[in-house]
Amino acid sequence: MRYQRLKGLSKVQVFSIVGIILILVAGFAVYKQKYAAGSQTSKSKMQATVDVTAVQRTDLLKRISLSGQTVPEAQVDVAPKYQGRVAAVNVTLGQQVSAGDVLVIQDTGDGDISIAQNRAAYQQASADAISTESTVNANYDKARADYQRALDSYQRSKTLYDVGGISKDSLDASQQQVADAKAALDTLTNQMNSGVAASIQSSRAAALKAQQSINAAEKQRDDLILRAPRSGVIGYRQVEVGNIAPAGQKILSIFDNSNIYVDCQVSEQDLGAFSVGMDVNVGLESLGKTVPGKVVYISPASDAQSMTFSLRIALVNPDPAVKSGMFARSVVNVPLRKNALVIPKDAVQEKNSVYYVYVVDAHNTIVQRTVEVGARGDDKVEILSGLNEGETVALTNLSRLRPGMTIVPNNAQTDKG
Repeated sequence: MRYQRLKGLSKVQVFSIVGIILILVAGFAVYKQKYAAGSQTSKSKMQATVDVTAVQRTDLLKRISLSGQTVPEAQVDVAPKYQGRVAAVNVTLGQQVSAGDVLVIQDTGDGDISIAQNRAAYQQASADAISTESTVNANYDKARADYQRALDSYQRSKTLYDVGGISKDSLDASQQQVADAKAALDTLTNQMNSGVAASIQSSRAAALKAQQSINAAEKQRDDLILRAPRSGVIGYRQVEVGNIAPAGQKILSIFDNSNIYVDCQVSEQDLGAFSVGMDVNVGLESLGKTVPGKVVYISPASDAQSMTFSLRIALVNPDPAVKSGMFARSVVNVPLRKNALVIPKDAVQEKNSVYYVYVVDAHNTIVQRTVEVGARGDDKVEILSGLNEGETVALTNLSRLRPGMTIVPNNAQTDKG
Protein backbone atom coordinates (compact mmCIF):
# COMPACT_ATOMS: atom_id res chain seq x y z
CA MET A 1 0.00 0.00 0.00
CA ARG A 2 2.98 2.31 0.81
CA TYR A 3 4.38 1.66 -2.57
CA GLN A 4 1.03 2.56 -4.14
CA ARG A 5 1.01 5.81 -2.08
CA LEU A 6 4.52 6.66 -3.23
CA LYS A 7 3.64 5.71 -6.72
CA GLY A 8 0.81 8.17 -6.60
CA LEU A 9 3.24 11.02 -5.72
CA SER A 10 5.03 13.11 -8.18
CA LYS A 11 8.81 13.00 -8.59
CA VAL A 12 9.19 16.37 -6.89
CA GLN A 13 7.36 15.21 -3.84
CA VAL A 14 9.46 12.03 -3.68
CA PHE A 15 12.72 13.98 -3.87
CA SER A 16 11.51 16.34 -1.16
CA ILE A 17 10.74 13.48 1.21
CA VAL A 18 14.08 11.80 0.55
CA GLY A 19 15.88 15.11 1.17
CA ILE A 20 14.13 15.62 4.47
CA ILE A 21 15.11 12.12 5.55
CA LEU A 22 18.74 12.71 4.61
CA ILE A 23 18.81 16.00 6.53
CA LEU A 24 17.41 14.32 9.61
CA VAL A 25 20.03 11.55 9.42
CA ALA A 26 22.84 14.04 8.99
CA GLY A 27 21.59 16.16 11.88
CA PHE A 28 21.47 13.16 14.15
CA ALA A 29 25.01 12.22 13.24
CA VAL A 30 26.29 15.77 14.00
CA TYR A 31 24.44 15.81 17.30
CA LYS A 32 25.92 12.50 18.35
CA GLN A 33 29.42 13.68 17.45
CA LYS A 34 29.06 16.94 19.44
CA TYR A 35 27.64 15.07 22.41
CA ALA A 36 30.59 12.70 22.48
CA ALA A 37 33.05 15.63 22.24
CA GLY A 38 31.24 17.48 25.00
CA SER A 39 31.37 14.47 27.24
CA GLN A 40 35.12 14.18 26.64
CA THR A 41 35.64 17.90 27.36
CA SER A 42 33.63 17.73 30.55
CA LYS A 43 35.66 14.77 31.69
CA SER A 44 38.86 16.65 30.90
CA LYS A 45 37.73 19.67 32.90
CA MET A 46 37.37 17.53 35.97
CA GLN A 47 41.23 17.19 36.08
CA ALA A 48 43.13 20.46 36.96
CA THR A 49 46.33 21.32 35.09
CA VAL A 50 49.03 22.08 37.64
CA ASP A 51 52.62 23.28 37.28
CA VAL A 52 54.93 20.94 39.15
CA THR A 53 58.64 20.79 39.95
CA ALA A 54 61.04 18.26 41.33
CA VAL A 55 62.58 18.51 44.80
CA GLN A 56 66.32 19.02 44.25
CA ARG A 57 69.57 19.70 46.03
CA THR A 58 71.35 22.95 45.16
CA ASP A 59 72.91 26.00 46.77
CA LEU A 60 70.30 28.20 48.44
CA LEU A 61 71.05 31.80 47.44
CA LYS A 62 69.88 35.13 48.79
CA ARG A 63 70.11 38.37 46.86
CA ILE A 64 71.11 41.25 49.16
CA SER A 65 70.99 44.81 47.89
CA LEU A 66 73.13 47.47 49.53
CA SER A 67 72.87 51.19 48.86
CA GLY A 68 74.79 54.16 50.15
CA GLN A 69 76.93 57.13 49.21
CA THR A 70 80.59 57.45 48.39
CA VAL A 71 82.68 59.15 51.05
CA PRO A 72 86.30 60.37 50.84
CA GLU A 73 89.28 59.17 52.81
CA ALA A 74 88.86 62.32 54.88
CA GLN A 75 87.04 65.63 54.93
CA VAL A 76 88.64 68.23 57.16
CA ASP A 77 87.00 71.56 57.94
CA VAL A 78 89.35 74.48 58.64
CA ALA A 79 88.18 77.12 61.14
CA PRO A 80 90.04 79.89 62.97
CA LYS A 81 90.86 79.27 66.61
CA TYR A 82 90.65 82.99 67.37
CA GLN A 83 88.56 85.73 65.86
CA GLY A 84 90.59 88.03 63.66
CA ARG A 85 90.79 90.02 60.46
CA VAL A 86 91.90 88.00 57.40
CA ALA A 87 95.12 89.38 55.94
CA ALA A 88 95.73 86.81 53.17
CA VAL A 89 94.02 83.86 51.46
CA ASN A 90 96.44 81.61 49.58
CA VAL A 91 94.10 78.96 48.09
CA THR A 92 91.20 78.70 45.63
CA LEU A 93 88.45 76.15 45.08
CA GLY A 94 89.74 72.94 43.52
CA GLN A 95 93.36 73.64 44.44
CA GLN A 96 95.50 70.71 45.52
CA VAL A 97 97.29 71.35 48.82
CA SER A 98 99.81 69.42 50.89
CA ALA A 99 100.02 69.04 54.65
CA GLY A 100 101.57 72.16 56.18
CA ASP A 101 100.76 74.55 53.34
CA VAL A 102 99.70 78.03 54.52
CA LEU A 103 96.03 78.51 53.64
CA VAL A 104 94.91 81.71 55.41
CA ILE A 105 96.77 84.36 57.42
CA GLN A 106 94.98 86.47 59.99
CA ASP A 107 96.28 89.82 61.27
CA THR A 108 99.20 88.99 63.63
CA GLY A 109 99.95 92.56 64.80
CA ASP A 110 98.43 92.13 68.24
CA GLY A 111 100.19 88.84 68.63
CA ASP A 112 103.58 90.37 67.83
CA ILE A 113 103.00 93.09 70.45
CA SER A 114 102.04 90.49 73.05
CA ILE A 115 105.20 88.50 72.29
CA ALA A 116 107.37 91.60 72.70
CA GLN A 117 105.75 92.46 76.03
CA ASN A 118 106.21 88.96 77.37
CA ARG A 119 109.83 88.89 76.27
CA ALA A 120 110.48 92.09 78.19
CA ALA A 121 108.78 90.64 81.23
CA TYR A 122 110.92 87.53 80.93
CA GLN A 123 114.11 89.54 80.75
CA GLN A 124 113.09 91.47 83.87
CA ALA A 125 112.19 88.29 85.73
CA SER A 126 115.50 86.71 84.72
CA ALA A 127 117.42 89.73 85.98
CA ASP A 128 115.48 89.70 89.24
CA ALA A 129 116.28 86.02 89.66
CA ILE A 130 120.01 86.67 89.20
CA SER A 131 119.93 89.61 91.63
CA THR A 132 117.99 87.64 94.24
CA GLU A 133 120.33 84.69 93.97
CA SER A 134 123.39 86.92 94.39
CA THR A 135 121.90 88.69 97.42
CA VAL A 136 120.80 85.50 99.12
CA ASN A 137 124.15 83.81 98.55
CA ALA A 138 126.00 86.86 99.89
CA ASN A 139 123.83 87.02 102.99
CA TYR A 140 124.28 83.32 103.62
CA ASP A 141 128.06 83.54 103.27
CA LYS A 142 128.13 86.55 105.64
CA ALA A 143 125.94 84.79 108.22
CA ARG A 144 128.12 81.72 108.14
CA ALA A 145 131.29 83.85 108.50
CA ASP A 146 129.75 85.83 111.38
CA TYR A 147 128.87 82.64 113.16
CA GLN A 148 132.37 81.28 112.74
CA ARG A 149 133.93 84.51 114.10
CA ALA A 150 131.58 84.55 117.06
CA LEU A 151 132.41 80.92 117.78
CA ASP A 152 136.15 81.60 117.62
CA SER A 153 135.79 84.64 119.87
CA TYR A 154 133.86 82.62 122.41
CA GLN A 155 136.62 79.97 122.48
CA ARG A 156 139.23 82.62 123.23
CA SER A 157 137.06 84.25 125.87
CA LYS A 158 136.49 80.94 127.61
CA THR A 159 140.26 80.30 127.69
CA LEU A 160 140.88 83.69 129.25
CA TYR A 161 138.04 83.21 131.71
CA ASP A 162 139.52 79.90 132.81
CA VAL A 163 142.83 81.63 133.76
CA GLY A 164 141.03 84.59 135.33
CA GLY A 165 141.77 86.98 132.51
CA ILE A 166 138.17 88.19 132.00
CA SER A 167 135.03 88.41 134.04
CA LYS A 168 132.01 86.18 133.92
CA ASP A 169 129.97 88.94 132.27
CA SER A 170 132.42 89.18 129.38
CA LEU A 171 132.21 85.41 128.81
CA ASP A 172 128.41 85.53 128.82
CA ALA A 173 128.44 88.40 126.31
CA SER A 174 130.69 86.37 123.98
CA GLN A 175 128.42 83.35 124.32
CA GLN A 176 125.38 85.48 123.43
CA GLN A 177 127.10 86.67 120.25
CA VAL A 178 127.56 83.03 119.22
CA ALA A 179 123.86 82.34 119.79
CA ASP A 180 122.80 85.39 117.78
CA ALA A 181 125.10 84.48 114.87
CA LYS A 182 123.85 80.89 114.98
CA ALA A 183 120.20 82.03 114.85
CA ALA A 184 120.86 84.28 111.83
CA LEU A 185 122.60 81.43 110.01
CA ASP A 186 119.81 78.96 110.85
CA THR A 187 117.22 81.41 109.52
CA LEU A 188 118.88 81.46 106.13
CA THR A 189 119.59 77.72 106.21
CA ASN A 190 115.96 76.88 106.94
CA GLN A 191 114.92 78.78 103.80
CA MET A 192 116.95 76.37 101.73
CA ASN A 193 115.18 73.59 99.74
CA SER A 194 117.62 71.10 98.28
CA GLY A 195 120.35 73.64 98.87
CA VAL A 196 118.50 76.55 97.20
CA ALA A 197 116.84 79.39 99.07
CA ALA A 198 113.07 79.84 98.71
CA SER A 199 113.48 83.41 97.46
CA ILE A 200 115.81 82.16 94.72
CA GLN A 201 113.30 79.46 93.76
CA SER A 202 110.53 82.06 93.67
CA SER A 203 112.49 84.37 91.39
CA ARG A 204 113.44 81.48 89.11
CA ALA A 205 109.74 80.42 88.93
CA ALA A 206 108.76 83.98 87.98
CA ALA A 207 111.31 83.91 85.16
CA LEU A 208 110.02 80.51 83.98
CA LYS A 209 106.45 81.81 84.05
CA ALA A 210 107.49 84.74 81.91
CA GLN A 211 109.13 82.31 79.47
CA GLN A 212 105.92 80.28 79.24
CA SER A 213 104.00 83.49 78.58
CA ILE A 214 106.26 84.07 75.59
CA ASN A 215 105.58 80.53 74.34
CA ALA A 216 101.81 81.02 74.75
CA ALA A 217 101.90 84.33 72.87
CA GLU A 218 103.96 82.79 70.07
CA LYS A 219 101.55 79.83 69.90
CA GLN A 220 98.59 82.20 69.71
CA ARG A 221 100.24 84.14 66.90
CA ASP A 222 101.05 80.90 65.04
CA ASP A 223 97.39 79.87 65.37
CA LEU A 224 96.50 82.97 63.35
CA ILE A 225 98.30 81.34 60.42
CA LEU A 226 96.00 78.52 59.23
CA ARG A 227 97.84 75.60 57.64
CA ALA A 228 96.60 72.49 55.82
CA PRO A 229 96.31 69.62 58.34
CA ARG A 230 96.58 67.06 55.51
CA SER A 231 96.87 66.76 51.75
CA GLY A 232 93.77 67.08 49.60
CA VAL A 233 91.66 69.36 47.44
CA ILE A 234 89.98 72.57 48.55
CA GLY A 235 86.27 71.75 48.21
CA TYR A 236 84.79 74.60 50.22
CA ARG A 237 85.95 78.23 50.51
CA GLN A 238 84.04 80.95 52.31
CA VAL A 239 86.63 83.58 53.20
CA GLU A 240 88.05 86.75 51.67
CA VAL A 241 90.79 89.21 52.56
CA GLY A 242 89.43 91.80 54.97
CA ASN A 243 86.77 89.53 56.49
CA ILE A 244 86.52 89.21 60.25
CA ALA A 245 86.71 85.45 60.64
CA PRO A 246 84.75 84.35 63.75
CA ALA A 247 86.39 81.79 66.01
CA GLY A 248 85.24 78.24 65.25
CA GLN A 249 83.39 79.07 62.02
CA LYS A 250 84.27 76.89 59.01
CA ILE A 251 85.95 78.87 56.24
CA LEU A 252 87.64 76.08 54.23
CA SER A 253 87.22 72.33 53.68
CA ILE A 254 89.84 69.90 52.43
CA PHE A 255 88.71 66.68 50.72
CA ASP A 256 91.15 63.80 50.53
CA ASN A 257 89.95 61.54 47.70
CA SER A 258 93.04 59.33 47.70
CA ASN A 259 90.69 56.55 48.81
CA ILE A 260 86.94 56.38 48.18
CA TYR A 261 84.56 54.35 50.33
CA VAL A 262 80.87 53.48 50.26
CA ASP A 263 79.05 53.47 53.59
CA CYS A 264 75.97 51.21 53.76
CA GLN A 265 73.50 49.98 56.36
CA VAL A 266 72.92 46.23 56.76
CA SER A 267 70.07 44.56 58.62
CA GLU A 268 70.77 42.05 61.34
CA GLN A 269 69.45 39.08 59.33
CA ASP A 270 71.77 39.91 56.42
CA LEU A 271 74.86 40.73 58.47
CA GLY A 272 76.14 37.15 58.56
CA ALA A 273 76.54 37.16 54.79
CA PHE A 274 79.38 39.70 54.96
CA SER A 275 82.93 39.57 56.28
CA VAL A 276 85.90 41.92 56.28
CA GLY A 277 87.96 41.36 53.13
CA MET A 278 84.97 40.14 51.09
CA ASP A 279 85.01 41.24 47.42
CA VAL A 280 81.93 43.06 46.12
CA ASN A 281 81.08 45.04 43.00
CA VAL A 282 79.68 48.55 43.40
CA GLY A 283 77.51 50.23 40.77
CA LEU A 284 77.73 54.01 40.39
CA GLU A 285 74.54 54.99 38.63
CA SER A 286 75.58 58.56 37.79
CA LEU A 287 78.65 57.28 35.93
CA GLY A 288 77.06 54.11 34.56
CA LYS A 289 80.02 52.13 35.88
CA THR A 290 80.61 49.14 38.10
CA VAL A 291 83.71 49.37 40.27
CA PRO A 292 85.30 46.51 42.24
CA GLY A 293 85.38 46.95 45.99
CA LYS A 294 86.27 45.21 49.21
CA VAL A 295 84.56 45.20 52.60
CA VAL A 296 86.96 46.89 55.04
CA TYR A 297 84.77 47.52 58.09
CA ILE A 298 81.69 46.13 59.83
CA SER A 299 80.47 47.94 62.93
CA PRO A 300 80.73 45.91 66.14
CA ALA A 301 77.28 47.05 67.35
CA SER A 302 73.99 48.10 65.78
CA ASP A 303 72.74 51.66 65.67
CA ALA A 304 70.40 52.34 68.60
CA GLN A 305 67.81 54.10 66.41
CA SER A 306 67.84 52.26 63.07
CA MET A 307 68.85 48.87 64.55
CA THR A 308 71.14 48.32 61.55
CA PHE A 309 74.86 47.74 61.24
CA SER A 310 77.27 50.01 59.38
CA LEU A 311 79.36 48.48 56.61
CA ARG A 312 82.13 50.22 54.67
CA ILE A 313 83.32 49.17 51.21
CA ALA A 314 86.63 50.45 49.85
CA LEU A 315 86.62 50.99 46.08
CA VAL A 316 89.61 49.38 44.39
CA ASN A 317 91.54 51.79 42.14
CA PRO A 318 88.61 54.11 41.33
CA ASP A 319 89.20 56.54 38.46
CA PRO A 320 89.24 60.32 39.10
CA ALA A 321 85.63 60.60 37.89
CA VAL A 322 84.46 59.00 41.15
CA LYS A 323 83.68 61.76 43.62
CA SER A 324 82.43 61.74 47.17
CA GLY A 325 78.67 61.96 47.67
CA MET A 326 77.72 59.78 44.68
CA PHE A 327 74.86 57.28 45.05
CA ALA A 328 76.15 53.72 44.95
CA ARG A 329 74.47 50.31 44.90
CA SER A 330 75.82 46.82 45.35
CA VAL A 331 73.95 43.56 44.79
CA VAL A 332 75.39 40.42 46.37
CA ASN A 333 74.21 36.87 45.77
CA VAL A 334 75.08 35.12 48.99
CA PRO A 335 74.91 31.33 49.47
CA LEU A 336 72.87 30.71 52.62
CA ARG A 337 73.15 26.92 52.45
CA LYS A 338 75.40 24.67 50.42
CA ASN A 339 73.82 21.67 48.66
CA ALA A 340 70.51 22.09 50.47
CA LEU A 341 67.22 20.33 49.69
CA VAL A 342 65.10 23.16 48.27
CA ILE A 343 61.76 23.86 46.59
CA PRO A 344 60.18 27.11 45.36
CA LYS A 345 58.52 29.24 48.05
CA ASP A 346 55.28 29.14 46.02
CA ALA A 347 54.96 25.42 46.72
CA VAL A 348 54.80 25.86 50.50
CA GLN A 349 51.49 26.48 52.25
CA GLU A 350 51.03 27.47 55.88
CA LYS A 351 48.10 27.00 58.23
CA ASN A 352 48.15 27.50 61.99
CA SER A 353 51.96 27.71 61.92
CA VAL A 354 52.16 24.32 60.20
CA TYR A 355 53.83 24.17 56.78
CA TYR A 356 52.75 21.67 54.15
CA VAL A 357 53.09 20.96 50.42
CA TYR A 358 51.11 19.01 47.81
CA VAL A 359 53.14 16.07 46.57
CA VAL A 360 52.21 14.56 43.18
CA ASP A 361 52.74 10.81 43.22
CA ALA A 362 53.44 8.48 40.31
CA HIS A 363 49.72 8.29 39.45
CA ASN A 364 49.39 12.12 39.38
CA THR A 365 47.41 11.99 42.58
CA ILE A 366 47.70 14.78 45.17
CA VAL A 367 49.16 13.87 48.58
CA GLN A 368 49.32 16.52 51.32
CA ARG A 369 52.66 16.39 53.19
CA THR A 370 53.72 18.32 56.31
CA VAL A 371 57.27 19.72 56.04
CA GLU A 372 59.80 21.54 58.21
CA VAL A 373 61.32 24.59 56.54
CA GLY A 374 64.74 26.10 57.15
CA ALA A 375 66.52 29.06 55.58
CA ARG A 376 64.72 31.14 52.99
CA GLY A 377 66.30 32.45 49.82
CA ASP A 378 64.83 34.94 47.39
CA ASP A 379 62.33 32.52 45.87
CA LYS A 380 63.32 29.13 47.28
CA VAL A 381 63.15 27.66 50.74
CA GLU A 382 65.18 24.94 52.45
CA ILE A 383 63.32 21.77 53.43
CA LEU A 384 64.69 20.18 56.58
CA SER A 385 62.28 17.24 56.70
CA GLY A 386 59.13 15.89 55.05
CA LEU A 387 60.40 15.58 51.45
CA ASN A 388 62.94 13.52 49.58
CA GLU A 389 65.10 14.52 46.68
CA GLY A 390 63.43 13.75 43.34
CA GLU A 391 59.84 13.93 44.58
CA THR A 392 57.41 16.16 42.68
CA VAL A 393 55.46 19.01 44.27
CA ALA A 394 52.68 21.23 42.91
CA LEU A 395 53.32 24.92 42.26
CA THR A 396 50.06 26.36 40.91
CA ASN A 397 46.31 26.05 41.50
CA LEU A 398 47.11 25.18 45.12
CA SER A 399 43.82 26.60 46.42
CA ARG A 400 41.89 24.10 44.26
CA LEU A 401 43.90 21.03 45.21
CA ARG A 402 42.71 18.43 47.68
CA PRO A 403 44.29 15.18 48.88
CA GLY A 404 43.40 12.29 46.56
CA MET A 405 42.66 14.57 43.61
CA THR A 406 44.08 13.59 40.21
CA ILE A 407 45.77 16.37 38.26
CA VAL A 408 47.35 16.97 34.87
CA PRO A 409 51.01 17.81 35.64
CA ASN A 410 52.90 20.50 33.75
CA ASN A 411 56.61 20.42 34.52
CA ALA A 412 58.02 23.84 35.62
CA GLN A 413 61.66 24.93 35.30
CA THR A 414 62.87 27.02 38.23
CA ASP A 415 66.55 27.86 38.29
CA LYS A 416 66.66 30.80 40.71
CA GLY A 417 68.19 30.43 44.11
